[in-house]
Amino acid sequence: MLSLLLAAPLTLPSGATLPNRIAKAAMSEVLGDAETGAPTEALTRVYERWGRGGAGLLVTGHVIVDHDGRGEPGNVVVTDDRHLAALTRWASAAQAGGARAWVQLNHAGRQSPRRLTRTPVSPSAVGVRGFAGAFGQPRALDATEIEAIVGRFATAAAVVKAAGFAGVQVHGAHGYLISQFLSPRTNQRTDAWGGDPERRAAFLLAVVRAIRAAVGPRFAVGVKLNSADFQRGGFTIDESMAVARALEGAGVDLLEISGGNYESPAMAGGGELPTEQRDSSREREAYFLDYARRIRAVTRMPLMLTGGMRTRATMERVLAEGAVDVIGLARPLTHAPELPRALLDGSAAAAPTVRVRSAVRRIDDALQVFWFQEQIHRMGRGLDPDLKLSRYGALWRGVRSTLFPVGGRSAPPRHQRTAEVAA
Repeated sequence: MLSLLLAAPLTLPSGATLPNRIAKAAMSEVLGDAETGAPTEALTRVYERWGRGGAGLLVTGHVIVDHDGRGEPGNVVVTDDRHLAALTRWASAAQAGGARAWVQLNHAGRQSPRRLTRTPVSPSAVGVRGFAGAFGQPRALDATEIEAIVGRFATAAAVVKAAGFAGVQVHGAHGYLISQFLSPRTNQRTDAWGGDPERRAAFLLAVVRAIRAAVGPRFAVGVKLNSADFQRGGFTIDESMAVARALEGAGVDLLEISGGNYESPAMAGGGELPTEQRDSSREREAYFLDYARRIRAVTRMPLMLTGGMRTRATMERVLAEGAVDVIGLARPLTHAPELPRALLDGSAAAAPTVRVRSAVRRIDDALQVFWFQEQIHRMGRGLDPDLKLSRYGALWRGVRSTLFPVGGRSAPPRHQRTAEVAA
């Protein structure tokens, strides 16, 4: 049976279109060159594979707009057009199969690890709690620096448009710099960039408007936004709803709903559930759905929901309800890159179930990140994913490349254990 709702095209407010309602959500590939920040052949190879998989939209892992705003040593960095040829090859490979590829633009802010940025920046000098000193104490940005970073987002958007990508997604979630501006826990300013919810949202809106001015009205511009920080005194769902209304007014094409940050990693859910999960657990797919419903009540802007969905029935039900317009998949596409096509043509009813757990609960978060990331790196080497991939072998390779990063093969630092290979 064909999946008619998932297969329906979507026209966005800018006039850009998506050929279907399945998106590969952003995951941190760490396949950029660790020295130059350029996209590598391995990264291009991975996206060529995902581009053949049937998803209508491919959102890249975060591409950093400032060298000092990296979250990992293997991030792609775009500050000017020096990597335009490599970016063009990446865009062409990703879209050769008909998918639309969007670049996720980001700045890590205070979540840039100490070994990359000894003194990271943030709206206010509020450090990341925990993580055994992996992050340096941030300093507060001044107004001139804030405006410069807004300009860097716009510059990066113009470069990736020139490279042939179909759109950009601004990362305003998961505790990175834009999310830091939105949260009263990390934004304690009293100037034009903080002091109340409207001024805390000013940075995000300035970034969106600068990007739109740089790329024109017909280029797709999306935003990834926390539904909430899930921390006392943090960004709330009511504030998220207000920001969503403002983003609609700013001409955003697609709003992806997520939640959490490094200190409260709600975006990681409970990890991959064991094969013996209960029926009640299966019914709890789409763990940000209730938040999406609340945001849908205040905006007609197209919404994308990522997190936990594994069955076609759930995806179809969420679309039929009208709560969201696009279904995001992340982890399943690391080991089943052709899953979107199988869901669309009816040959698969669900993502393959994997169990990535160990006997030591404390290492499970790192184990999952490294196992899924190793599947991405296998595709980057021209290999197929391997469901029988050794858990401990993936963990060892991840730890080794964290300690001894080489070129584009760097894995995420230990503190990144739940961050971006999540949904």
